Amino acid sequence: MHFGTSPLDFSIQAYQEGVNPPVTKPNPEFLNDIGEEGMRDLLERFYMGLFESPIKNIFPESKEEMLIAAGHSADFFIQICGGPKHFNKNRGAPQMRGRHAPFRITPNARLHWLVTFEEALQPIIKEKQTSEANIQSFWNYLNVFSQWMINSKD
Repeated sequence: MHFGTSPLDFSIQAYQEGVNPPVTKPNPEFLNDIGEEGMRDLLERFYMGLFESPIKNIFPESKEEMLIAAGHSADFFIQICGGPKHFNKNRGAPQMRGRHAPFRITPNARLHWLVTFEEALQPIIKEKQTSEANIQSFWNYLNVFSQWMINSKD
């Protein structure tokens, strides 16, 4: 599948049940270019998009709680992109599969999650805050990471 109008390859890898493809961390230059505040802005846009999405039922019910979740997620992505270990300091080791286990994450929910993330990335693309190669590296990470979070068929 391909969404959006960007020249970047936002195709979504097909999910194969029982297959966990290898994950490659994003290029640290993505974080270096957009900065921690840029990452926090990205995750806030993303979570506010999720708040209006068809999968909003697996996220906090209030905008205030969503902003807290966005902050935790920003800490994770800052860390995964080579920045300070805010997530470990504030929440412990990521163990993201375990953290997501209580929520029913289906292949279809993954698609909505990725489409919402692509939408949140658009200002970074339009404002040329980083290179297309760095954005592609970040997207490639999301594409695989999201497959690891699926824990339900339907």
